Amino acid sequence: MTAIRPAATLALVRDGDRGLEVLLLQRTWQAAFMPGYFVFPGGAVDPRDPEARACASGRDDGAISQTLSLDEGGADYMIAALRECLEEAGLLLALDGQGRPLPGGHPILSEGREALRREEIALRALCERHGLTLPLDRLAYVGHWVTPPGPPRRFDTRFFVALAPPGQLASHDGSETIAHAWLTPAEALAEYRHGRLALGYPTLRTLRLIGDFPDAEALLRHAHANPPTSRPGRPWPARKGGVDWQVEPDSPAYAEVSRLDPHRQGKALAEIVPGRAVTLAPGVTRVTAPNPGVMTGPGTNSYLLGDGRDHVVIDPGPGDSDHLERLLALAGGRISRVLVTHTHIDHSPGAAWLKARTGARLVGLPPPPGASQDAGFTPDHRPRHGERLATPAGTLKVLHTPGHASNHLCFLLEPRRLLFSGDHVMQGSTVVINPPDGDMAAYIAALHALGQEAFDAIAPGHGFLIGEAHGALDFLITHRLAREHKVRRALARHGPVSLEALTRHAYDDVPEARLGVAARSALAHLLKLEGEGRAEQRDGEWVTLER
Repeated sequence: MTAIRPAATLALVRDGDRGLEVLLLQRTWQAAFMPGYFVFPGGAVDPRDPEARACASGRDDGAISQTLSLDEGGADYMIAALRECLEEAGLLLALDGQGRPLPGGHPILSEGREALRREEIALRALCERHGLTLPLDRLAYVGHWVTPPGPPRRFDTRFFVALAPPGQLASHDGSETIAHAWLTPAEALAEYRHGRLALGYPTLRTLRLIGDFPDAEALLRHAHANPPTSRPGRPWPARKGGVDWQVEPDSPAYAEVSRLDPHRQGKALAEIVPGRAVTLAPGVTRVTAPNPGVMTGPGTNSYLLGDGRDHVVIDPGPGDSDHLERLLALAGGRISRVLVTHTHIDHSPGAAWLKARTGARLVGLPPPPGASQDAGFTPDHRPRHGERLATPAGTLKVLHTPGHASNHLCFLLEPRRLLFSGDHVMQGSTVVINPPDGDMAAYIAALHALGQEAFDAIAPGHGFLIGEAHGALDFLITHRLAREHKVRRALARHGPVSLEALTRHAYDDVPEARLGVAARSALAHLLKLEGEGRAEQRDGEWVTLER
């Protein structure tokens, strides 16, 4: 099991000619964690960082720990953030003996920085040598992020924001970081969206927070007054396999059981059982089809929206008679419409069966060509993007979300702020983008567009409810663009290169058995880059057009 290390990050801001700016550093391409990414200065808490509490001012450890929802040691995170900022960016938020900020030419920013980086001296000794104090009250706590399971390194990271020390000049260290830039959040997000800047999910979210404010004063005033609530840190009681179960915060079921059982009575189920009816919200029931597999997870989710008098089905699933009879029984035989997110064969074939039994109208878009499509699906109504459909559970907004499939739709239950995402957003895995119908550029654009809609949770085509819904979208975009960066690096290093060889380079973290599927997504990335004029295919091999 990978150990989780405490870490801290400091977003330094300033008011520039273009508006509020933030400092970003680019990590070296050889870094074991997030190579090539642009990040805020930061790193792991050092065992010697607590010693520097003796040089701290403004707030004591008890007060800081309370803000960070810790029993103790909160000050050590802030000290680590300041130390890492000096090591990586050559900037130190500190005061001299007269309480003045350090000038740009202070020796601690040069000789002291190098001695610290070489571990020849600890931060406390360095501050005492120069008669400096660390004003911890000038750092505002803005975020708490834990690396999800999977990566070889995991961090429990506290994010802070502070005003950049005036008169000091930032510089990357040339070892851990190879570039730096002062950018407005809007500039950084635009570069990220166009694939020119690799940003991790927590960095992305922090940039969006910073970008909500016109200047540094407004940001810091808000941040000091509104520290974030603590992340879930303890298991949630539930039921699984007929016995009491504790659901860990990293578990796929956590968001669902905590949402369905907010008082922690242990009544929610931490498992998906085909055929079992699960009430997700008033008038919303999930029933999972008995088609588990590598591509379908625990099975395809069908959703029943009804009030006892009328019902609407979203994604009837495969043509499994037991599953369809179960839906029909739960609806009391009263189903007026069947809505289909897309016509892959694990989602829509049951629609024709339900129509034959109930006379229900079929709502969706016709199937495109392809072997995995339900070619027999014939909709009675082809909804438009933005169209609203009345249902017994409330109004559904139709959202056209191509990418996984050209005819893919999501449905937003507006009164419940619940998004039925089909396969556009999946729980526990990324979506396969399989050209020619799958389109990576369209997929990422549709994720960005979904981010403008108002919803709090996602009901996916496979798996449990997804909480922190917009965070899930940002994570998917970040993941896809991070993979695109690996594809571009592989092209630059190895091109001209075949699709098979490029896949092995860009998907070196994927098991051998999954490389065939990965190659389809690699091709989708290459076609996206080709459409942007950044790559092309020559004689069956791919080459970069980027300089």
